Amino acid sequence: MAWSILLVAGLLEVAWAIGLKYTEGFTKLVPSVLTLAAMAGSVILLGLALKTLPIGTAYAVWTGIGAVGTAALGIILFGEPAAAFRFASIGLIVAGIVGLKLVS
Repeated sequence: MAWSILLVAGLLEVAWAIGLKYTEGFTKLVPSVLTLAAMAGSVILLGLALKTLPIGTAYAVWTGIGAVGTAALGIILFGEPAAAFRFASIGLIVAGIVGLKLVS
């Protein structure tokens, strides 16, 4: 169950990271409120997952999900570069997440 909670926490991290772009410096009310709610939810769920998961593993996986998801959505939503080296780097992050999951 802790891994499922951590996954949702990571997805909420992606949501707030992308949401930051839409807040335009927290000048837009609705995106700002949604982004802050995603931030709070992400941290709360991370805290719940940490009841049973090791901090080093959980934090690395949480940030990894956030990094991979945000990079992927940056390419899709904002037209950021989709170079082979970028995808290879994202793949290394995914490999690290999988490796940490396998040893925990």
